[in-house]
Order: sequence, then structure tokens, then C-alpha cells
Amino acid sequence: MSTKIHSVPVALGERAYDVHIGAGILPQLGGLAQTLGSELGQKCAVVTDSTVAPLYSEAVLASLKESGYLPTLVTVPAGEASKALGVAEQVCDAMIAAGLDRKSWVVALGGGVVGDLAGFVAAIYYRGIPFVQIPTTVIAQVDSAVGGKTGVNATHGKNLIGAFHQPRFVLADVTTLQTLPPREFNEGIAEIVKHAAIRDRSLLESLATPNLQFEPEALARVIRRNVEIKAAIVAADEHETQGLRALLNFGHTVGHGIENAAGYGRFLHGEAISLGLVAACRLSVLKAGLAPEESQLLLDALARFQLPLRLPGDISTESLMAALRTDKKFAQGQVRFVLCPRLGEAFVSNEVTLEEIRAAVEALR
Repeated sequence: MSTKIHSVPVALGERAYDVHIGAGILPQLGGLAQTLGSELGQKCAVVTDSTVAPLYSEAVLASLKESGYLPTLVTVPAGEASKALGVAEQVCDAMIAAGLDRKSWVVALGGGVVGDLAGFVAAIYYRGIPFVQIPTTVIAQVDSAVGGKTGVNATHGKNLIGAFHQPRFVLADVTTLQTLPPREFNEGIAEIVKHAAIRDRSLLESLATPNLQFEPEALARVIRRNVEIKAAIVAADEHETQGLRALLNFGHTVGHGIENAAGYGRFLHGEAISLGLVAACRLSVLKAGLAPEESQLLLDALARFQLPLRLPGDISTESLMAALRTDKKFAQGQVRFVLCPRLGEAFVSNEVTLEEIRAAVEALR
């Protein structure tokens, strides 16, 4: 298998780093870490979950040891419930017990939950130590592992407790995606469809590759293009203060509300985002002039990967709207909603009302 690495820079000045993408590149972890020299101390914690650990922790630990590092494996239960303050405290305690100090570093090995959790731990441990992302899901490789957003969930909402903490590098081995169950592979497609909507409609064509999950070269190209899109937006608006990074929230306002209202775990993140994309498309047609046939192209792409387009009747509109009001994207009570006037373009609108969002939610039924 090819071990060629394609590197995409994330240009953030002194916090700049590279996202390394390829097939079969996991064993190159230790060598990539060595290129950072004294930035990374000898001791590190490999934070992973109970699903990923049996698959990839051995290769990761071996690569680190071969390069002279002293890794400690910390495994948390798989699932959204691990994205919590209590679990972050347990990971910190395990690192303290293993003798990790302010010169140590963290490896986040897993999907979005592990990446957010381990990155948050790295941000707060000894007031901040370096970390490296090894995303093993589509959604993490194209989205959550790039950009430095880390955090855990609160009782009243997703990602409400966190920090911006950029990784030192990201290693995205697309062969790890082959072990994903179809449902988990498919959920990541929602974020790719989002990137197509806001920046590059040609991504929709790339998703037409037959059996994409098991075509490493085609998959690497798709991942690389998505990382380029995310990296460019993050570089221009790292802390979401210019409005540009907010474009990445297309479909996420309603999507996060659905996750919350349904109870975390009922929908995978990408499944909830799929529903959010359907609502965002409807509002884009009504409020931004998106052509219905272009909206249909997005919906067809979601359907091709068995992503949900209809909201179950037992999730009430009221509970969803209540969840929306706690969302970070509602600035001082004002609705900030991302709309797409044509495929490949998006903007943040203050013209979408709660009543219009309610109607779009009702239309999901």
C-alpha cells in the first residue's frame, strides 16, 4: 500500500501546523513527531476509546517507542458520554499518575469525541501542553481534527465548555476509515456535503466514486480537498471573530438542536447534521435564492449515503427550539443563520427568524 503523504498547511503564524494525509501512514507517527524536536518531550499520553484501542493503539504505541518516546495508553469508553468534564478529569488523573508533566504531550487517537476530549485535556493540563491529532473517522478527518476547537458537552448543550488549542500536527490515515461500520462512515459524508455547499460544489461529484470507503486513493483526494477548505477558513478566522469561520456552521444550528432534543446518542453527529442541512437548504431556497435543483443535489448526496432526511415524530419542535436557544451561534439572543445562495458560496444572515426556523423544522417531518 502507498505510504505517500500529502501535507496541507494550516497557516496560523507561530501556531501553524500541517495536516498529513495518506494511506497506510500510521507507522510514520513517531518520525513526524521527531521533526518537531524539543517541542515534544519524551513522555506522552495516547488517549483513545474502547473501540479504537484494539484496532490501532498497538501500531501507534510501537511507532512512538521506536522513535524513543515513552507513551502511556489512556482508554475511555466509546461514545458521546465520554465528552464530559468528569471524563476529562479522569484522563488528567491518569496522566498525573503516569508522571506526565508540563513537557509531556498528548496523542488523540480516535473520532471526534476523542479528539475534542483529548484536545481539551491538553489545553488544561499544566495550563496547556502540546497535542497531536490522529483522527480515525471521516467526520474527524475532514472537520473536527482541524481547527483547534476542543471541548466537552454541558448538561444544557453541546461543546459549551472548551478552548481553542491547536494541534502540533494532524495525521490522517485514510485506511483507518475502512474499519468503520457503514453507518459511521456515512455520517462523515454530511460534513463533506456541507463543505461542498459553502465552498466547492465539485465535491459532490467526488462522492459519486463507487465503494468510496474502500478506494484509498480516491478517498485521500476527497479528504485532502476537505482539509484544504477547512484549513483556509480556519487560517482566515481562527477564533470565529471575523464571521468567516461561522460559515462552517451551515446545517449545524438545527443539527445541534436535534442532537440535544433527541438525547445524545440517538443520532450520530453527522446524522443530526444531515437533518440540519435539509432545514438549511429549505431556508436557503426561501431566504437566499438557492435554486431548488441545487438544493436537491445536496439532498441526493445525503440520500446516497443513507443519511436521514426526515425528523422522527416523537422529537417535539418545542424541545428542539428550546435547545436552539442555548446554542453558541445565537449571539446575545440574535439568530445568526448560515445560508447558501448557490452551491459553493455561503454567508451569515441575521434575517432568519425563529418562526422561519420553526417552519423549516416542521417541514422535516
